[in-house]
Amino acid sequence: MPAKSKPRLSRGVLDMKFMQRTKDKVEKEADDEQSRALYSNEINQKMLNSTSNFMVESSYSICAGLIDGRLSFRGMNPELEILMEQELAEKQGRTRPEQPKEVSDQDMVKAYYANKAPTVSGSMSKKFNTKKDFKRKIGEDSENPHATRKQHFKKPRSDDD
Repeated sequence: MPAKSKPRLSRGVLDMKFMQRTKDKVEKEADDEQSRALYSNEINQKMLNSTSNFMVESSYSICAGLIDGRLSFRGMNPELEILMEQELAEKQGRTRPEQPKEVSDQDMVKAYYANKAPTVSGSMSKKFNTKKDFKRKIGEDSENPHATRKQHFKKPRSDDD
C-alpha cells in the first residue's frame, strides 16, 4: 500500500490574511523536504534526529591553538621546560619587538598640559565670552596705550609739495 499523503490546503486559502503563519510553515516544510531530497546520500537519519551540538572532525588542525598536553612545574621535567622555553622564544621572535620610548608618557602629559591645554581652554572660553567680558578685557589691557585709544582715519600726507 502506498503511504498516505497529508492533505494540503489550496493556494487561495493560504493566501488569506489569517492563514499567513500556516502558509509560512507549509513553505518551510516544502523547502526542508527538497533539501532532504538533494542531500539524502550525505545526511543520515541519526543526523536528522540528533539534538547534539557537537561535531566530530577527522583533523586536529582546529585544535592547533591549544597548549601542549604535557606540562612541567618547578623543574620537575627539565627537558620539557627547555622545549617549552624554545617554543615561547620562537613565538616572541615572530612578533615585532616593542620600540623603546624616547619620551616617557608622564613627560608627554606634562608637555601637553603645559602647551596645548591653556590654548584649547582659552579658545573655548573666547567662544562663550559676552560683549561685557570683551570690554572688561580691553580695560585690563590699559597698560598698552594703543589699546585704549580709538583709531581714526588719518589723512594721507601729500608728498607733492
